[in-house]
Amino acid sequence: MSERKVLNKYFPPNFDPSQIPRQKKPKDLQHKVRLMAPFSMRCNTCGEYIYKGKKFNARKETVEGEVYLGIKIFRFYIRCTRCSAEITFKTDPKNTDYVAENGVSRNFEPWRDEEAASEDMKRQQEEEEEYDPMKALENRTMDSKREMDILDALDEIRTRNARSERVDVEEVLDKLSEEDKGVVKQQLNEDELEDERLAASIFTSASGQKIRKLNDDEEPEAISLVSKSELVSNLPSFKTPLVAKKRKAEELNAMGISVKKKTAAPKSDIVVNPKDNGAKKQANGTAKSSNGAAKPANGVSNGLGMLANYSDSDSD
Repeated sequence: MSERKVLNKYFPPNFDPSQIPRQKKPKDLQHKVRLMAPFSMRCNTCGEYIYKGKKFNARKETVEGEVYLGIKIFRFYIRCTRCSAEITFKTDPKNTDYVAENGVSRNFEPWRDEEAASEDMKRQQEEEEEYDPMKALENRTMDSKREMDILDALDEIRTRNARSERVDVEEVLDKLSEEDKGVVKQQLNEDELEDERLAASIFTSASGQKIRKLNDDEEPEAISLVSKSELVSNLPSFKTPLVAKKRKAEELNAMGISVKKKTAAPKSDIVVNPKDNGAKKQANGTAKSSNGAAKPANGVSNGLGMLANYSDSDSD
């Protein structure tokens, strides 16, 4: 690809540029260019509207015999998008604009009329001042008065801004009269009531109950919250079976139902086989050892005696 971009050309040794014939171009030579419509226009043949900025393939030529301060004037040829009629317009360097020439009429532009009217008024005023010195003096007086008014307005605006920068809220409130202070306080109270009403409307449930907000400095204890909740009544009871049975017995006695409590075997008596003539009933049933631990009388552990000692219920 780099070979195609070489700019050096080969010139033979016998090359003589003076022998090359000069090419003669016609004065009205046209060039093909791509441009956009410089203004909105309407075709005179079919009435088609062509808006500003529409792109065209055009032909450009230099206008012969028309020059403005040494600047050439160019003419462009385009065709209508609907009927293909030829449309021509040219440049206007005097007004930095374009001029519709043939086959088209320019659409109405109000800003152009305003500029033309202002220019006419200015030219007319200059002509009046030229031939009437009193009119010129009056116009100068009016202009100076207008400038003074503008300067006064600017000074007033500057002083107002400076005063607003130095003002203090406390000083303004002190300067207010008692009535104004009452009005301000009333307005503040109304604003507070409105805020409370808005808060009440927000912190109210669908059932009409108000949602209470806890204080930030006082936090309830977890035990108090648990005791007040409804889950406490559903918690299981961890009381001992003996206490529960005693309470049940008291309830039955209150209802008039007598409950007989079975008595267990005496702790001091030990039953011995009658066939054994050498065995006797022990009054105390246990003999204390040297270390103070309770032992059965005959050295044999009696299971029924131990159960009798630790059983306080009326069950078998």
